[in-house]
Amino acid sequence: MNILLAEDDKQLGGLLATMLRRADFQVTWAESGDDAYKKVYGDDYEVLVFDWMMPGLSGIELCQRLREENYQGKILLLTARDSVEDKVSGLDSGADDYLVKPFEFLELVARIRALARRVEHYQQEETDYGDFKLNRSAETLSNKNGNIQLSPREFKIVDILLCNRNKVIPREILMDRVWGIDGDITTNNLDAHIKLLRKKIAQITSDEIIKTVRGVGYKIER
Repeated sequence: MNILLAEDDKQLGGLLATMLRRADFQVTWAESGDDAYKKVYGDDYEVLVFDWMMPGLSGIELCQRLREENYQGKILLLTARDSVEDKVSGLDSGADDYLVKPFEFLELVARIRALARRVEHYQQEETDYGDFKLNRSAETLSNKNGNIQLSPREFKIVDILLCNRNKVIPREILMDRVWGIDGDITTNNLDAHIKLLRKKIAQITSDEIIKTVRGVGYKIER
């Protein structure tokens, strides 16, 4: 199981990462909210585990931003805050579960596995964007004229652009979210993917929905 752990406490973060790996998880560890945000779209994580209080983006702010972008994955918040109001705030921000520190490691593992079991059903839902329908499990884009199969990276590009339609997404952000911050990718590679995407989308619409904003990036206007 592939998870992203965001914890700024080096001692705790290192300990959790090590123990989760021993429990047969694949773990990517981010030491700040901003670093976690850059890594979220770089891999297919089944569960995100965020500490509430982190430098830069807090766990709460990170949840809110991802849900505003229509991120579909499962999120578990870790925090020392244990009041009912805090729990409500965490869940309202978009978290799927909430674990109060200090906690037993076995409970953390159980909660992560429980969330992962719900991911498949969660991702089967289709999302409508105007004339288009995006299927997250099949990674297809369709409208009344037909259905096109997207590659994993094409799907990520379309998903990000549709979730942020009418907003310009800089090339650098797209590259970070699709290939990962450490991905060996250039703007020419991204532009080539966009060109192929446009050809595929042209099979079901005559409109060129992916717009180039010269010197900045891309956007979808619908």
